[in-house]
Amino acid sequence: MSARTITGLAREGGVGVETIRFYQRRGLMPTPERWSRDGVGTGIRRYGEEDVRRLKFIRSAQTAGFTLEQIKELLSLDAGADRARARVLAAERLTALDRTIADLEDARTALRRLASACAAKDSGPCPIIAAFQGEAARGSRAVMTAKDCGLAPALD
Repeated sequence: MSARTITGLAREGGVGVETIRFYQRRGLMPTPERWSRDGVGTGIRRYGEEDVRRLKFIRSAQTAGFTLEQIKELLSLDAGADRARARVLAAERLTALDRTIADLEDARTALRRLASACAAKDSGPCPIIAAFQGEAARGSRAVMTAKDCGLAPALD
């Protein structure tokens, strides 16, 4: 087994040292004992191949959009016995991704309509700026839709 310092682990995992410490505080990564010639409790912490594998798992799961709590649960699952729970977590993530994609598509449609409305005439207030000012005045961070911009009929 190749032992490495936290700096070496961070380099192999493509993260910063503080990221590893954060994962340790959140219970995603173990914090090894300090070792030296004098024994346990003094010296430098050493990380092994399992720590590298775990760190890369965490990063891959984050890239797929799993939350840290979901990743913690995935890490606790047995690869052979807990397939059903892993499928449930994946299905939940897919549902969330589908919602995000739909929201982004709505935003793209609304922005295209705003840009088109802005290009259609050179006088009066710019529809793009007016739409965002209206959104800011409402204090909302919601995705702007064509309906919000007055460019589509309400389907109430």
